[in-house]
Amino acid sequence: MDTKKMYTLPPLPYGYGDLAPAISEEQLRLHHDKHHNAYVVGANGVLEKLDAARKGGTEIDMKATLKEFSFHIGGHTLHSIFWENLAPAGRGGGGAPSGALGGAIDAEFGSFDRFKKEFSTAASGAEGSGWAALSLCGMTGRPIIMQIEKHNVNVYPACAVLMVLDVWEHAYYLDYKNDRAKFVENFWQVVNWDAVAKRFEAARSR
Repeated sequence: MDTKKMYTLPPLPYGYGDLAPAISEEQLRLHHDKHHNAYVVGANGVLEKLDAARKGGTEIDMKATLKEFSFHIGGHTLHSIFWENLAPAGRGGGGAPSGALGGAIDAEFGSFDRFKKEFSTAASGAEGSGWAALSLCGMTGRPIIMQIEKHNVNVYPACAVLMVLDVWEHAYYLDYKNDRAKFVENFWQVVNWDAVAKRFEAARSR
């Protein structure tokens, strides 16, 4: 019996309507149930393709296969982090980080407002489909902003991802049409800083 693990779509840690008005129930259902799930299905499809080739001793286009896998696993991983770093406004979402995370952001960027401006600019200015991410560099211990294209381009090696914002059109178009900047502005109302802080502490301990 084949017991190899496959990827699964994680459940949301809140109800579909709980992030409104920043993210509507309709938008969240489409994003989680359809778009994120498509990356799970895609990643599992690549694993099945690789397993079949290995069992049959056949050759596949490895460059194309691994490029496809990078895209799907990147989408699955970043979306999984995205759901975790959101929380309903006033119930864990919004405000500013405190403790060690807040201190690290202040030390690196000068203030939370400066960090917020830089992160928002990175998110609003991402070319085409992509993400803004707060990461922790494993070599310097400094918090660094990444502007990720697609799901897998411009990712910094050795940097643990702490928080992400999806700025693909599928993340906001039902609610905001082409006004990405407004979506980015409202994102700050639903950031779960407790979840981000836990990822920060886990990254620091490594």
